[in-house]
Amino acid sequence: MPLILLIAALLVLRFFEVWKFAGLSWWWIVALMVFAFIWFEYVEKMLGWDKKKAHDEDEKRRRARVKNSFDKRK
Repeated sequence: MPLILLIAALLVLRFFEVWKFAGLSWWWIVALMVFAFIWFEYVEKMLGWDKKKAHDEDEKRRRARVKNSFDKRK
């Protein structure tokens, strides 16, 4: 997510020609966009990071369900 925020900030700063970003080449911003695309579409999936968050949420729900199940028995 920080990468997407960086790209958005650079786009705005370059578009409005703020300070030193006025001289920044558009190719740097395009290169960051390509890098972000490759990262989120391929690298993250190869490392399994896209499934880790979903797995953690499922585990949290399972623990809550088990806890509720034992609390109801008392």
